[in-house]
Amino acid sequence: MKTLDRIAAAARPHGLAVMGAFHAKGDEGDLPPGTRTLVLIGPDGGAFWPALAAAPEGRDGAPDPVDRFSRRVIGRMACDLGAKALFPFGGPPWRPFYAWALRSGRAWASPVRLLVHDRAGLMISYRGAIALRSRIALPAPLAEPPCAGCARPCLGACPVGALGPEGYDVPACRAHVASPEGAACRTGGCRVRMACPPAAAFGLPEAQRAHHMEAFHR
Repeated sequence: MKTLDRIAAAARPHGLAVMGAFHAKGDEGDLPPGTRTLVLIGPDGGAFWPALAAAPEGRDGAPDPVDRFSRRVIGRMACDLGAKALFPFGGPPWRPFYAWALRSGRAWASPVRLLVHDRAGLMISYRGAIALRSRIALPAPLAEPPCAGCARPCLGACPVGALGPEGYDVPACRAHVASPEGAACRTGGCRVRMACPPAAAFGLPEAQRAHHMEAFHR
């Protein structure tokens, strides 16, 4: 079995998937020394939340179940490959997952500046990455983002205009989400992200969207 297929097979029972990968160009400062391939891991649509709910981290009532689940599962996967697991949480220092996603050829800067993924759309998130010391076979990068030919409903979806071509007005978003008028965003997920056609088709359950909005609100 090819290494990338092996990683995908190991991730699948945990509701995770390979969401991109790229080859390193020698020793780079933002990657562990000796890294030759970086594989990005993220939720596999609607499969992730049930997998988390059935895991110890989803049942023990302790804080940060998503991060703890990710660290355990992806850490185990990396260990089995003789590789190193990297995470977007636990900093500083913070790993440059945004830049890594752009290098993968499966994510781009969207019209609202957030990452947009070929499969997950604006609902893309990365739970970790696996740094391999070998150069493995990877599929060719995609030619264009899902925004090509899209009507771009994301541009007008934010009720308070906090997300647009100029970037992200975090204080305006946070104030709206905390208000009574922001209940739909708080419980159903970001309106901008959900307006993205690939994101809507990605199948994240409402409970998962609400969890992330509550974490942002806190």
